[in-house]
Amino acid sequence: MSGFENEARLRPVIGLTTYLQQAQTGIWDVHASFLPGIYIEGVTLAGGIATLLPPQPVDAGIVDQILGGIHGLIITGGRDVDPGAYGHDAHPSTDEPDRVRDAWELALVSAAIHRHLPVLGICRGAQVLNVALGGTLHQHLPDVVGHTRHQQGNAVFTTSSISTVAGSRLAGLIGEGTNAQCYHHQAIDRLGDGLMISALDSEGVIEAVELPGDDFVLAVQWHPEETLDDLRVFAGLVEAARTSTTERVN
Repeated sequence: MSGFENEARLRPVIGLTTYLQQAQTGIWDVHASFLPGIYIEGVTLAGGIATLLPPQPVDAGIVDQILGGIHGLIITGGRDVDPGAYGHDAHPSTDEPDRVRDAWELALVSAAIHRHLPVLGICRGAQVLNVALGGTLHQHLPDVVGHTRHQQGNAVFTTSSISTVAGSRLAGLIGEGTNAQCYHHQAIDRLGDGLMISALDSEGVIEAVELPGDDFVLAVQWHPEETLDDLRVFAGLVEAARTSTTERVN
């Protein structure tokens, strides 16, 4: 047994996608890859090893090599997915797209599913998963629900009451529901191929989706990293990564 395989039994390596944009730190103002440290803390507290996967030029060989070195994948939050990726024109409120990051994450999630690698999507990550599987998005949720409570602005998270779908993987992790920290002005519209809804808010907005079956492919529209006193979503991914890797080794 290799050292990599032995370590996987104990602490699986979880790859997290990142931003790649202008950032300031101290006297520096540079183009940088970064991710809020709270995501990394969520993975490590749940028993995983976090490694960052910055956006970069993508092809099948690069993606295959990256995924061959990790045991689970998290598609993290960030700016809106390019509506051109699901055949729509841009809404006036939609962010200027980061097509390099879009292409990178869409390729990663599609290949991870093909490899049966455990996947967790968070906020934008839920939208990336849906688009990767052929679904579409509501580009501006206030046009649908008539208010801005899902994203009030100024980096202030709002709390939404989420109800899970009985029998879903998510319900098995967190029970019948939770109070979720939300910051999104977009949401899933038409479901991607094979996805099922696993949670809704009180107004029927889709707040989580998953692929039925044995593979762990789950995405939540909220930010579980904002409440690290509840690690159940991160722990579910880490345990799936540990289990699936052990099964492949054996």
